[in-house]
Amino acid sequence: MLPARLRGAMPRGPLPRLLLAYATLYAGYGTVSPFLPAFLAERGLDPAGVGLVLAAGTGMRLAAGPLAGRLADRLGAIRAVLGLAALLSAGGTLAYLAGHGLGALLVLGALQAAATAPLAPLADALALPAAAAGRFSYGTIRGAGSAAFIAGSLAAGQIVTRAGLAATLAAGAGCFALMAAAVARLPAPPAPAPEARPGARALLASRPFRRLVLVAGLVIGSHAVHDAFAVIRWRAAGLSPGTASLLWAEAVAAEVAVFCGIGPALLGRLGPAGAIALAAGAGVLRWSVAAVTAALPALAATQALHGLTFALLHLAAMRVLAGTVPPALAATAQTLYGTLGLGLASVLATLAAGPLYAAFGPGAFWAMAALAAAALPLARGLPGTSVQPDQTA
Repeated sequence: MLPARLRGAMPRGPLPRLLLAYATLYAGYGTVSPFLPAFLAERGLDPAGVGLVLAAGTGMRLAAGPLAGRLADRLGAIRAVLGLAALLSAGGTLAYLAGHGLGALLVLGALQAAATAPLAPLADALALPAAAAGRFSYGTIRGAGSAAFIAGSLAAGQIVTRAGLAATLAAGAGCFALMAAAVARLPAPPAPAPEARPGARALLASRPFRRLVLVAGLVIGSHAVHDAFAVIRWRAAGLSPGTASLLWAEAVAAEVAVFCGIGPALLGRLGPAGAIALAAGAGVLRWSVAAVTAALPALAATQALHGLTFALLHLAAMRVLAGTVPPALAATAQTLYGTLGLGLASVLATLAAGPLYAAFGPGAFWAMAALAAAALPLARGLPGTSVQPDQTA
C-alpha cells in the first residue's frame, strides 16, 4: 500500500480514465498485430522478408522499452513519456502505409516497434500506484485491456473484408491516438525527490527482481510451442479453422475472467509466490496434456488454463513489482520485466520451438512442461514486501 501522504496526493476517480487508456491501447494491438504480416506480404515482401521485418521489430522493442522506462524514471515523467510514445505509435503505424519494399518497411517497422515497446509497461507503472491506493483492482483494467484486444481483433477482420489490409493500420493508429488523449487526463504519480532516485543498477542488483524475471520468463517462455504450432497441430488432428478460432478465443476469455474476478481472489488467498507457483503448475499440466492428445474435450479444458498460465502470473508479478521496486524505478522495472524478461524469454523459446517441433512433433510440448516445472522451486523464494539491504547481491 502507498503511504497516506501519497494516496492523498493523487486525484480522485482515475479508474474511468485508466479503463479508456487500456482499452484503446489493447484495441490498437488487437487491430494491428493479427494482420500486419499479411499487410507486409501485400506490400511485396516474401516470407523471409516478412520474418525479417517482424524479427527486427522484436529486437528494437527489446532495446527501446528499457530505454524509455529509464528515461521516464530519470525525468520523473512517466505520464509524459507514455503519452509521447502513444502519439509516436499512432504516427509510426500510419507511416507503414507509405512503405513499399524491404528496405522501407524494415525501417518503418523498427520505428513503429520502438514507439510501441514502452506502452504497456509504462501504463502498468501508472496504474499500479492507483490500484495500490485501494481505489480499484488492477485486474479490472488489465482485464478490460484483454477484452479490448478481442474486440479489436474481431473488428479488424471486418475492416479487412470491407476496406482492405491497410485500413487496419489506420484504425490501429486511431486507437493509439485516442490512447494519447486518454493518457493526458491520467493522474500523474507523485514524483520522488531527486536525491531519492536510485540508479537502474540497484534494480538489477535486487535478488527478488532477478528471481521474478527468471520465474516469469520460464512460465511465459513455456507458451512458445503452443503459440507457434498449436493451430498447425489442431488442424493436423482434423479440427476445423472455426474450432481452432474458438479454442483460441476461449483462452483469451479465460484470461479476462482471471484478470477481472478469479485472479485477485486467488492472489489474495495464495500470495504472489503461491499464485506464481499455481501458474507454473498449471503450465506443467497444460503442456503435458498437449504433448499426448489433441482431443477436443482435452483441448477445451487446457485452453481454460491460459487464465492461470498467463493472467494469474501477470497479476502476481505486478504485485511483486509493486511491493519490491522503489517508486523511482517503477517505469524502469516494468520495461525491463516486460521486454528483457518476458520478451527475451519468448524470443529464445520461440527460436527453440521450431527445431523442437520439427524433431519431436507434439512431443515438443514436453520441453515446455519442463520449462514450467523449472519455475516451481524458484517461485517459493519470491517476496511480497519491500526490498531490504540483504536482498541484494
